[in-house]
Amino acid sequence: MPLARSVLVLAISAAPLAAQHPAGHMGHDEPAARRVHGAIGAQAVVSGTRLTNALDGRTRTEGYVSQPTVMGHAAVAGGHVQLTGTLNFEGLTLARGELLGGVYGEGYVDRRHPHTLVHEAMVAVRGSRGAVAASLAAGKGFAPFGTDDPMVRPFERYPVNHHLAQILERAVLVGAVRMPRTLVEVATFNGDEPTGPYAAPRWRRFGDSWSARVSVLPLGAAAADAWSATGLELSASAARVASPENRAGGGLDQRKWSAAARWASGTPLGAAAVGAGPGTYALVEWARTDWMRGGRVIDVAGYRDGSVLAEAGARRWNVELVARAERTDRLEEERSVDPFRTVRPAPDVATLGVTHWTTFTVGAARPLGRAALRVAPFAELTALAPSRVVAGTAFDPASFYGGRRLWALTGGLRLGAGTPHARMGRYGVSAAASAH
Repeated sequence: MPLARSVLVLAISAAPLAAQHPAGHMGHDEPAARRVHGAIGAQAVVSGTRLTNALDGRTRTEGYVSQPTVMGHAAVAGGHVQLTGTLNFEGLTLARGELLGGVYGEGYVDRRHPHTLVHEAMVAVRGSRGAVAASLAAGKGFAPFGTDDPMVRPFERYPVNHHLAQILERAVLVGAVRMPRTLVEVATFNGDEPTGPYAAPRWRRFGDSWSARVSVLPLGAAAADAWSATGLELSASAARVASPENRAGGGLDQRKWSAAARWASGTPLGAAAVGAGPGTYALVEWARTDWMRGGRVIDVAGYRDGSVLAEAGARRWNVELVARAERTDRLEEERSVDPFRTVRPAPDVATLGVTHWTTFTVGAARPLGRAALRVAPFAELTALAPSRVVAGTAFDPASFYGGRRLWALTGGLRLGAGTPHARMGRYGVSAAASAH
């Protein structure tokens, strides 16, 4: 595994860098070096959703508390050791899943799955020499692949491509090297995805998968002590994930690719307090997952999932407006007695078909709370058009859903307090400074 060996090389390089203390930082100011610097934040979304053609032409209306999280980060030893943690309580509030047509993952389909209680628990050791900084991070969290987690993007609705564009909640070892305009991250982790909100990674599988991501800031350098949360960022990722849908191993593997361009300026959207300044945000991403058996790509229609997504938002006069367009392939698997759940472990002998999900979302939010407690009423409207890719396959979306178009209307309150993560899933020298 060449990428796993690269992680070890980065780990070795990070050790001497961590011993390099900037002049005047340690030794001259030992009490300051021993201080703990950190922040904590919390957020939740209280919402209701009405979805037409949710199943057999029926309309469903449901309410939730989603994304109930407590997150924090701290730096000790003069910033050379960093701690990142996120607790997610969706196992208590979202056990049945959040009704979102097209979304899938971890045994849920047309419902977003609850995330695990320990969403992130990472320790990073970092150091620098001149303009180059390096770090080694370990624990449970995100593998460096794809784009920012939807939880820190300015939409309540998760995109269909969540499991194509992110690799989350794994036991992971991440090595990273940051230069003024370039960031390189490589990782090794366990391939199995969680089987429930309280499931732990299967530790004996640690190291059977890898990922790598390269990010570039073409218009300007990052700050000396953190990667950038603003400006233009270009990134490309690759990964190989072993048997994600079969916890014991032996299932189909994934080869994953991603490329993205991201822009952000001003106040971050989605978590701002009333009176905050203007801000803009945009993301364009392409992602692809090839399913593999025995180290070879399965050259059969339906075993390649592709996605193209574009989203943007702006904050002006204390109002946030957002829009997203997405087209993503979804492999259709055998469903259990519950039509919103799939059979696990997933059989790999056949697929029921593949569906193109084309979605368009528009939304608006107006922050009301001050910095101590942020409250933002919001509304989002989504049009969804599922279509069968290969004629004659067993799964016909028009028959299953009872129509060729689905409409989802979601409204509620976005709540926040303290300091949220600026960009979730980035550790050590990859972490971005929060603007809150």
